[in-house]
Amino acid sequence: MPLTKSKFREKCLKKLANTKQERKYYRDSLLNKALLREIQSKKRKNILFYYPLPNEADIRKTLQKLRKKHTVYLPFMVGKSFKMVPFRLPLKKKKFGIFEAGNTLRDIKKIDIAIVPTVGVDGNLRRIGFGKGMYDRFFAKLKKRPYTIFIQPKLCYTNEKICDEYDIAGDVLITPTKKITRK
Repeated sequence: MPLTKSKFREKCLKKLANTKQERKYYRDSLLNKALLREIQSKKRKNILFYYPLPNEADIRKTLQKLRKKHTVYLPFMVGKSFKMVPFRLPLKKKKFGIFEAGNTLRDIKKIDIAIVPTVGVDGNLRRIGFGKGMYDRFFAKLKKRPYTIFIQPKLCYTNEKICDEYDIAGDVLITPTKKITRK
């Protein structure tokens, strides 16, 4: 029976749920170091981060470090997608338990780097997310595609090409133990 996107998502979510929590701090530390190296190697200033949910990789240390010298944005949910808002405190807990910065009237359209959480990744380095399609809709509206970094707390990758054409593709996938670059 061929692997489908929904079956692979289920498998990856199960894998994430069964990940031992006692080594989470160590895994997140390794991931933050790799992420920081990747971003610093690109020398770009406008970065879209995400604020982590409990089952996602915690990249807050990198966010805090880079916000001093870079322009950092967070997603702000609007309908079935989101827009970018500048990272500023305090953050408020919103829909799906996501923390967001306050809304802004600015219409920000250009970012250099996007850091995107993933549940799984296929052979084309296309993202399998939580199934809402928010990042897909957001990326479709951008005029220029940013350098896209996928982040996973635990590697969930298949060589099969199971994603749709509209699923966003990453330039690199970073996990605590592995880095995969798109060919």
